[in-house]
Amino acid sequence: MTVPPDDRVFRREMATAYRSGWHFIDLVTAIPHRGDSLMVTLFGEPVVVVREDDEDVRAYRCLRRPRGAPRPVRCAIRYDMIFVNLDQRDHQLVGPRTTIATPRSA
Repeated sequence: MTVPPDDRVFRREMATAYRSGWHFIDLVTAIPHRGDSLMVTLFGEPVVVVREDDEDVRAYRCLRRPRGAPRPVRCAIRYDMIFVNLDQRDHQLVGPRTTIATPRSA
């Protein structure tokens, strides 16, 4: 894969990826067929990246607890590169925030 050094879109996406907690794992060609997987350790946490039956690439955090099922991790493919995001805040469902305010005159 060759990317011209003056490609602004690529540089902007890479800056966003590094700033937002996304981390590069490998190229998509590392897991070319269904059922192929790749295990990496990222910041001391084992992560498995799998090409599933529907040809999608997904990542899972491996838990060390007994009977712990692998937890899904956000995974994205950009420019044929696999990125994962281990930030827990990024995986939680966030509902609308309500702010309770008391007027000063009360």
